[in-house]
Amino acid sequence: MTYEIVTKYIKDLSFKINDAKSYFLLEKDIKNYSFVCDIKSKKLKEKIVQCDINLRLIPVNKTSNRNLDVKVELTSIIQFDKIDNKDEMEKIILIKVPEEIYPSMREIITFLFKSSGFNKINIPEKIDFQKLYDNRQVQK
Repeated sequence: MTYEIVTKYIKDLSFKINDAKSYFLLEKDIKNYSFVCDIKSKKLKEKIVQCDINLRLIPVNKTSNRNLDVKVELTSIIQFDKIDNKDEMEKIILIKVPEEIYPSMREIITFLFKSSGFNKINIPEKIDFQKLYDNRQVQK
């Protein structure tokens, strides 16, 4: 089964530092946040699927203050040549497309942090979408 990403666009973008104190503490506090990635998809037409990939920064400790709100959601429109194998299609949506899209998401977030004066933000070079997929299969 082959596919093509027909287009991709920013569906949602948020970069908010609550106040000056949060800004000045950010370099120290950033280690208390981690990136999470969610993927959702929906069929638009026969052989055409919308894939929404959301990358956001969340506090590691759920009780800590949310002084920072960072998220980017990219939508990709994917066209398949044929849909004959649902498992293979799922792997494309949950592994291959995110692998292609993630560098753009990372670039956007890096740009936002650098534009705000933070050059030492540690954003993973890659996310192992295969591992995330495998973990999801184990949980089913």
